[in-house]
Order: sequence, then structure tokens, then C-alpha cells
Amino acid sequence: MGAKRSDSERSGSKRSGIGKSAILLIGFMGAGKSTVGRHLAERLGWEFEDLDERIEQREGRKVHEIFRESGEAEFRVAERAALQELLSEVRDGARRVVALGGGAFVQRKNAKLIEDAGPATVFLDASVNELWRRCREQAKRESVERPLLKSLSSFSELYKARRPDYARASLHFATDGKTVEEIAVELAEMLGTSSIEQSRIEPNRPSAGRRSMGQRSADGRDADRQVSNRRKRGEKN
Repeated sequence: MGAKRSDSERSGSKRSGIGKSAILLIGFMGAGKSTVGRHLAERLGWEFEDLDERIEQREGRKVHEIFRESGEAEFRVAERAALQELLSEVRDGARRVVALGGGAFVQRKNAKLIEDAGPATVFLDASVNELWRRCREQAKRESVERPLLKSLSSFSELYKARRPDYARASLHFATDGKTVEEIAVELAEMLGTSSIEQSRIEPNRPSAGRRSMGQRSADGRDADRQVSNRRKRGEKN
């Protein structure tokens, strides 16, 4: 199925009990965390959230602006505060599928927060060449420049450095050659949550509705904006 349990999951690591109400997607840039997360949340009838967007709302700046104006250390402080806030909401019963930034799970303090809270963690993986291809296609579509995309060698080195930390997730899922819908269905089954909203995705719907991992849909961006607007108005999720 393209997925396997991590050593921590097989050993029955102790959790605080929110594993069935939160799924955290981790992985390198280009892994498809936001795209897959949105589809998985739709299938389950849960909310989707991108942690970077919460950081931006709390700080009043874009992620790249925080890095440029305040440096990575300041960004990591903001990231950890946003993560703590999110995990607190999940403990109170909010059901979420959350996409973490590429460096979030690598930070030891963040990893400890997540381990103590006990949500399901999924490492979305792919080959370096596939991740590189997806990132370059996305950057081209969005007309943005990313420093990491200037060199495949540097891109590959950072991926290899982070991969051991990603591998500590409770589930490892290889996404190469799979559609977004296929990944969402398989993850729901692997996590034991597929019965919540089985009708959300129909396996035999027309191919026009099947998006590859290299695509980001306009309706997905609209969904993100709707969540963002609700938070700005102070509405509960």
C-alpha cells in the first residue's frame, strides 16, 4: 500500500489520547502535505490546517518575511508557540488534519511537544528527484523564487539531513506514482479512520477530478482562505 509503521508505532509508544482527533502530516517540501491534507480532511469530515498559515496570522507577517526580517531563530519560536496553541485546541476536541512546515518536526522541542500530545504523525515521502520536480513546477506556477531550488545538490543534502527525523513519524507513506485521492484513501484506511466519511471520495469518479501530487487546486486555496477568514472573525473551528 505504500505505507509502513515506524518503530515507535510498532513498539506501542505511550500517547496522551488525541491520536484519533488529529493527524499531523510531515515531510520535505514538495511532499504534498497541504494537498494531501486537504483531501484527507475532506474525506474524514475534519478541518484542514496549515501550521505556517497559523503562524502568519499570529505574527501578522508571511513566513518568508519573518525569516528575512527576524531570522530563523525567531521563526522557530513563533512556530513552537503556534504548535502549542494548535495541540491545545486538539486536546479540547477539535478534529484536524494538519500540514507542518518542512522544518517543524526536525526541531527537537517541537517533536517533544508532538510526542507528548500523541497525535498520529505521517511522513509523506518521495524520491529526491520527484520532490525536486514538484517544487520546481509549483514555483513556476506561482511565479515565486525559492533559494533551495537553485541547486539540486543542496536540495538533496537538506532532504537527506532531515529524513532521519521525518522517519520518526508513526507512519511512513511513499507517495511516488499515486494520485492525491489514492493517498487520502490509503491513509484513512491505515490510520483506521476511513469509516468516518467513506462517501467523501468515490474511487471511480472521472479522471478530470483526479489530481496528481504536483498540482494545487484553486478550490483548495479557497478552502484555506475560508478557514483563515473564520479565524480572523474569531469564529470557533
